[in-house]
Amino acid sequence: MARITAAEPLSHFRLRLTYTDGTEGVVDLSYLAGRGVFALWDEPGVFEAVRVTPSGSVAWGAEEEVDLCPDALYQKLTGHLPPDVREGIAADTHA
Repeated sequence: MARITAAEPLSHFRLRLTYTDGTEGVVDLSYLAGRGVFALWDEPGVFEAVRVTPSGSVAWGAEEEVDLCPDALYQKLTGHLPPDVREGIAADTHA
């Protein structure tokens, strides 16, 4: 399973992500900033305090108050789902 191993906060609500399968790149999350639970990022230093969880997602705030799915971020970064997810979907459609 492709999971996030490193997340580096960049300006303008962007993250540089590294995945277990070697995929790397920058994902723009600015469209989320200030909306709903993501209003948390409006507080100085919160977005920059991103961390990778044991399950390979990224999170902010106490008790993983806000987190994002690694598969959704992989899709946003590459334009497709991680290989293991694609294979699982293909297997389900052929069953």
